[in-house]
Amino acid sequence: MSVKKDILWRVALVYFGILIFAVAIIGKLLYIQFAEGSIWQEQASRMTIRDITIEPNRGDIYASGNRILATSMPHYEIRMDLRAAGLTDKLFNDNVDSLAIALAGLFRDRSSTAYRLELIKARQEWKRFHLIQRRVSFNQLKELRKFPVFRHGQHTGGLIVIQDNQRIQPHGNLASRTIGYTTKGETGNIVGIEGAYDRQLRGVEGLKLMQRISGNAWMPLNDRNEVEPRDGIDVVTTIDIDIQDVATSALLRQLQAHMAHHGTAILMEVQTGEIKAIANLERNSRGGYSEAYNYALGASTEPGSTFKLMSLLVAMEDGYIKLGDSVDTENGEIYFFNKRIADSRLGGHGKITVQEIFELSSNVGVSKIIDRFYRGREHDFINRLYRMNLNERTGVEIRGEGAPEIKYPGDKLWSGISLPMMSIGYEVRLTPLQILTFYNAIANDGKMVRPKFVSSLQYHGNPVEVFPTEVINPSIASPASIRSARKMLEGVVESGTATNLRNANYRIAGKTGTAQIANDKYGYMIDSRVSHQASFVGYFPADNPRYSCIVVVNSPSNNVYYGNLVAGPIFREIADKVYATSLDMHHPFMAEGEIEYDPPFSKSGNINDLEVLFNHFGVPHMSNNGTSEWVTTTRRDSFVELRERSIAGEFVPNVVDMALSDALYLLENHGLKVQVRGRGKVNAQSVPPGSLVRQGQRVVLEMSIN
Repeated sequence: MSVKKDILWRVALVYFGILIFAVAIIGKLLYIQFAEGSIWQEQASRMTIRDITIEPNRGDIYASGNRILATSMPHYEIRMDLRAAGLTDKLFNDNVDSLAIALAGLFRDRSSTAYRLELIKARQEWKRFHLIQRRVSFNQLKELRKFPVFRHGQHTGGLIVIQDNQRIQPHGNLASRTIGYTTKGETGNIVGIEGAYDRQLRGVEGLKLMQRISGNAWMPLNDRNEVEPRDGIDVVTTIDIDIQDVATSALLRQLQAHMAHHGTAILMEVQTGEIKAIANLERNSRGGYSEAYNYALGASTEPGSTFKLMSLLVAMEDGYIKLGDSVDTENGEIYFFNKRIADSRLGGHGKITVQEIFELSSNVGVSKIIDRFYRGREHDFINRLYRMNLNERTGVEIRGEGAPEIKYPGDKLWSGISLPMMSIGYEVRLTPLQILTFYNAIANDGKMVRPKFVSSLQYHGNPVEVFPTEVINPSIASPASIRSARKMLEGVVESGTATNLRNANYRIAGKTGTAQIANDKYGYMIDSRVSHQASFVGYFPADNPRYSCIVVVNSPSNNVYYGNLVAGPIFREIADKVYATSLDMHHPFMAEGEIEYDPPFSKSGNINDLEVLFNHFGVPHMSNNGTSEWVTTTRRDSFVELRERSIAGEFVPNVVDMALSDALYLLENHGLKVQVRGRGKVNAQSVPPGSLVRQGQRVVLEMSIN
């Protein structure tokens, strides 16, 4: 073969190969275009266009008087599509100056010149998702929609509005842990009322069609949503925000005064079980107090003496004791095997009645009664406690309720001292809410109702569902036993361990509790010290119970840890507020037509002296005092109010408005020399109250009459 033919053959082969390759490419293109076209178009659409979930407006949470406890505040992000189809050069250039001036006037963060240059640059760069402003309020958005260019909407004016909702609690720390919060993790909303009613609150999601643009950003295709979201349902709670404020403030003051680790207070309506106030405060690392954990609901601890009511009620139900029966408490101590149980009074109370055992909170008396009648029959004692539902959770709607622990004979931790220890509130565990539910049943003539945090659901003001009162146990004990229990509780305040809570306006019934706190590793003593839990639980008015309340203060650190002194004043302050604002609870001071009572002016001074005088002369008075021996008096419309006046050893006391005898007593006991000018009550003192005491310093008192 010649060289020429050989070259031609090779060239033809190359051209034939190229032709075959070209035909294959064309064939593949035709196959993709017609056979797989719909598949690739759908995939391209998925990559550039997608549905974005639109969060609905979350429902609000209200207090009982329709005051907001939690709500969602909308904030908006404003962006601009500088390549919007209707945004012509003429529309932009004619209005950019006016738009820049309007934006600068609304947001006041940049000058109109800066806004103008920014918009022009974004237009030159053909930005489709240019950020104008974040965290824009609804009122600002309303104004912004009227601005030049933006008033034409998204497709012509390029306005893009993205909404984001932020959950807020207008009342700050008040009941914040019970109200709860929202989370966005895998576990969802789990805390408080927010978590319990999350399904109703969150509403129904909507959909918006979004398109991917340069920079991997997404912008809405339309002004309107493809599927409109449906707002969440509102939750109306039982909480009274005014009483909640009092409960939180009273608890905070006592925690600070006693440097306690944490505390809780709950107020419940007797017949309905509605929770009117619930406060939980814990000391944080900065030394302040905040709602970090719901101790009222979740903290299951040994209750101490408040459990004595349950123990004696069991013995009364079984017919073993009556209130007038006598028990010898001997010298105030008794041993069960190697375990010593003692009373707080040195030398004991001797021979006293069951009523007095409860009033004086005698550990020896209660443990002797229960051991005598139930030793060898321990299961009868425990079964009776179980029939009173003390081994069951209350079943409230909020998650996280602690489990009660009342062990049974034969359990792994049951021992020979379990029965007497359980009788006085050890080796058992209950939450504050569970204890309150039991005491509330005593106030409610034996009917145990479930605590209730939510009264109804509503949608845009219209009722959706109303939650009735649920009965846990129609009768935890016989009427006779309930009457005896109420008599014991009234005796605690009238002549027992809580006489400091007595007042002339209404009667309180309840029980003090002081329990040692056990540590899982070290027992009841750590570093040679014992931590205590102080509590008071009861109801008021005693003769016609309307409200029940429990206060628990954990680890007070100032060597004062008894329930009547630490928890009792908190109970009293809450009860006083409720009584003062509930006119239907008041007994009239005078018959119709009598002369209106005009309370007298009174000097400030020693609370015991003042109460003796007021009681003797029939002067109505109301004490908002805590544990202080000294008070300030204020004349109200129909009574004299007594408020705590703090006196500290290292500071000059405030003696203004006091009688001279009280002023001299306080100042001279602080090591100060007193010079008096005039007579009457103290009008002014030369050394300001609260100054550091300097021994021998002279203080001049200016009296009211010269």
